[in-house]
Amino acid sequence: MRVHVQIPATSANLGCGLDPHELAFALYNEVEAAEAERVTVRIEGEGAGRLATNEANVVARGVRLAYEAAGRRFPGCALGCVNRIPTSRGLGSSAAAWVGGLVAGNALLGEPLDRQALLALAARAEGHPDNVAAALFGGLTVSCATATGVVSVSLPVPVSLRFIVLVPEVTSATSEARAVLPASVSRQDAVFNVQRVALLLAALQSDRPEALAAALEDRLHQPYRRRLFPWMDEVAAAARGAGALGCVLSGAGPSLLAVVAGAADPAARAMEAALGRAGIRGAARVLAVDTRGAVSGTETTA
Repeated sequence: MRVHVQIPATSANLGCGLDPHELAFALYNEVEAAEAERVTVRIEGEGAGRLATNEANVVARGVRLAYEAAGRRFPGCALGCVNRIPTSRGLGSSAAAWVGGLVAGNALLGEPLDRQALLALAARAEGHPDNVAAALFGGLTVSCATATGVVSVSLPVPVSLRFIVLVPEVTSATSEARAVLPASVSRQDAVFNVQRVALLLAALQSDRPEALAAALEDRLHQPYRRRLFPWMDEVAAAARGAGALGCVLSGAGPSLLAVVAGAADPAARAMEAALGRAGIRGAARVLAVDTRGAVSGTETTA
């Protein structure tokens, strides 16, 4: 039996929501998997020639993890990965790899694990539930780690909104982006973000795009990450000047995410131009919201 899995790109934080908010996009990695006597990995697209093609590959580790969680012996697997999600850009490539492997392994086993079990495994492997929750469930996902597991809720996103992702050619390590954050923040800054988290969810659920300009503001992570991405403010200002409701770091960066309620091309071109003025090349893409999350299919081979 061979299985095919499609996993969406994801963007975490959405400005004010450091860690709990994630959004899935219609930009996909694909995994084909079959049981084999050893682990082999073929990679096309992003990461080809750089990512591991043996047991150390994250997708292969995800397949093994599913087998172990189901109490089954892992014989090996033959994997074919088509990667379209840029790596080390704040678009959930690592989460997609873990989720892709877990969903593929679960499908090969006949799906003994439900989505909640897969979420717990993916969150443990990735180290946090953001990104993996949206990759599994799609849409706008709000997730929270508790003492007994991960609680996650998926919410619809107004169809009137368009999302622009600006992907610079430079990369960034999540560990470096987390290292610049302070160990504590003022009560004033904490209240500032709590207000905007509530406003963001209310604005999206009531289809009030005019409230997003305030809702996407942040004091908990982006002010500190400016030292890593000194061009961020100029690009965000260019996006807003071209009609965007707001522009934020995608995850830990360096990609930027802008939200528009009308035509997206003017803001996309303005973002590219501003990044170019900073001496960095990059490409802006208008992406639809993925509403299904990771999906799998199987076929029997002779």
